[in-house]
Amino acid sequence: MVGKRMLGDLEVSTLGLGCMGMSATYGPADDTESVGVIHRALELGVNFLDTADIYGVGHNEELVGRAIADRRDQVVLATKFGIRRVVGGGAVEVDGSPEYVRAAVDRSLGRLGTDTIDLYYLHRRDPDVPIEDTVGAMAELVTAGKIRHLGLSEVSAETLRKAHAVHPITALQSEYSLFNRGIEDEVLPVARELGVGVVPYSPVGRGLLTGDLDTFRNLPEDDFRRGLPQFQGENLERNIALAERVIGVAKTLEVTPVQVALAWLLAQDEHIAPIPGTKRVKYLEENAGAAQVALTPDQLAEITSAIPAGAVAGDRYNSEGMRAVNR
Repeated sequence: MVGKRMLGDLEVSTLGLGCMGMSATYGPADDTESVGVIHRALELGVNFLDTADIYGVGHNEELVGRAIADRRDQVVLATKFGIRRVVGGGAVEVDGSPEYVRAAVDRSLGRLGTDTIDLYYLHRRDPDVPIEDTVGAMAELVTAGKIRHLGLSEVSAETLRKAHAVHPITALQSEYSLFNRGIEDEVLPVARELGVGVVPYSPVGRGLLTGDLDTFRNLPEDDFRRGLPQFQGENLERNIALAERVIGVAKTLEVTPVQVALAWLLAQDEHIAPIPGTKRVKYLEENAGAAQVALTPDQLAEITSAIPAGAVAGDRYNSEGMRAVNR
């Protein structure tokens, strides 16, 4: 069993399960196999399931809803709204208007087959709508009993403060890993100050920290990562070299590179709950094993020095995509 952690006043499993890849982004998936992964996750104590209305244009919420229909009480269910369309390379069209909030939640509740969402995130901030207005509308959904907790994704420290002043924010979901540590300077300290839990997505560097490095030299044409600067040309070669360092550390610790990456994240703060994604039971079980890896201060220092902050080549998204984050 993976244990429990607190995000604000919401208890979740130490590691969650990112469900996006079951419907979108990383090549084909099989619904029956994906449901099996979700059921196995619950058996392992991984009860924190993460989806969004944009993943597979609603398919992922429907899939998760079917998987948990007869075991809803075992699940901490998180979903997101606000992205109307993914343009490519991380660029998105967003809507944070109160009207959209109210309509989006009802659509998600229907697809998920539930009366209440445990954690409801604004997926990306709408720069044309004051964050106070968006969060105010989300707070109304708490009063109405449609959601229990509020979350934000990829916002700045300033936005987090403004939002939290309107209604307590339970969790901040942002990309965070040994590879991408941009939230450490400003956002993470404010989250700690406000008592906001942090939910890292892509916690193994979008797969680069899995140890399966040959895959990244031959990504399929439809793989989302082909459009990201970190996975292109010389950037990719430099980043593969960094990932090889983690493989070396993992061998000395007698664990897998994935478990090194996840255990390192878990050690950064007791209110961090990463959500590694997978559509295969064997990788789910490998991920879950990271919760049992206890790193010493010396081992943490060794891992951190293997990939120093800022060492990764290339941005997380293309230029348009970068404008949608940390705002």
